[in-house]
Amino acid sequence: MCNNFNKVMESTQLSLLPEIEKQTNQKKPKTPKLGRYERLSRHLATEDNDPYKIFIEIEEQIKHCSRHNFVDLFCGAGGMTQGLVQAGLNPLASIEIDSIASATHQKNFSECHHFNGNIQEFKPIDWLTQIGSPEVHLVVGGPPCQGFSVAGKRDPNDPRNKLFQEFVRVVSDLQPWYVVMENVPGILTMKNGAIKEGIFQAFKDIGYSAISVVILESASFGVPQIRPRAIFIANRFNRLNPYPKPQLLPHQYLSIESAISDLPEYTPLPEINHEWTKHSSKYMERIAQVPPGGSLYETYVDAFKRQYSGKPSMTVKENHGGTHIHPYLNRVISAPEMARLQSFPDSFIFEGTMKKAMWQIGNAVPPRLAECIGYALIPYLIALENHLTFD
Repeated sequence: MCNNFNKVMESTQLSLLPEIEKQTNQKKPKTPKLGRYERLSRHLATEDNDPYKIFIEIEEQIKHCSRHNFVDLFCGAGGMTQGLVQAGLNPLASIEIDSIASATHQKNFSECHHFNGNIQEFKPIDWLTQIGSPEVHLVVGGPPCQGFSVAGKRDPNDPRNKLFQEFVRVVSDLQPWYVVMENVPGILTMKNGAIKEGIFQAFKDIGYSAISVVILESASFGVPQIRPRAIFIANRFNRLNPYPKPQLLPHQYLSIESAISDLPEYTPLPEINHEWTKHSSKYMERIAQVPPGGSLYETYVDAFKRQYSGKPSMTVKENHGGTHIHPYLNRVISAPEMARLQSFPDSFIFEGTMKKAMWQIGNAVPPRLAECIGYALIPYLIALENHLTFD
């Protein structure tokens, strides 16, 4: 699944965070939160002033014939690409600045044209001409969200946020039929909604006046993880913007065990890179005292948190060289476990070290979520192709 794991597995882990940190002593276990952003999500789903948004039942049994092309911007390892390919769409090109994530994408999607570099240097028209000027039906992507994330500083002046303008530039040049942009839900409340309105206006200014946004919870589509995402969809034909209807209610969400219970508890499997950093006995004793939802550290509370047993995973990410603690074992979850919680297939290969692999996995769009978005879009792409309209 990810290369070069063995190189980083030899050392014994004493602590991956500052020694000044102390173990958190929590008397009562925390309660898992399955409905983060629920109020905002409900408001977006039911507000009456968006004439373009529509939720539809997706049909997965009919596979598309891959005649519709998409371009993936800020593609990372390729979670969005993987999901859209699973839905049957054709990956025409992708853009990613990180060399390791770029190598991962190229490894898994060798037929896709790939630009490894700063998106500001990407010239869409020149590139399109060089490959025969095929039709671009869809542009997708997620501009870096660190400046917007509720876990960060939410700095509106963060230069990474301005990369959104590069996203808009590429869309303007390629003129796809539809656009899908994903980001953290916190982007919708930034500056009391001014950032959201600015995004809407930017797309309207380039001819994509039919624009909508909703929050989709990954777990409601069968991803064994709580991972809500803000999904913007826009088109330049004044058509409807289709979103997949949730398939599962909260009490039906898949548990973490449903995804990882078949992997050995403490026996590494090097052939599939099911390995983890070795802990000292003292460190394992500290891990054993961390309750579900609690963290090994007081300050870095989002790192080394113990997952809840019988519930979907908390949002997975790589933090300070580590990730979440297994729900009932005294070790952190492995990269293959983390990838399964993101709904990546076992056949997906991640390049780089364990830390780099986990970073790629944690930053990815869950392929299953992207797949369902693709299923919702396909009938509308076909309708455009056949000059049909939906009521």
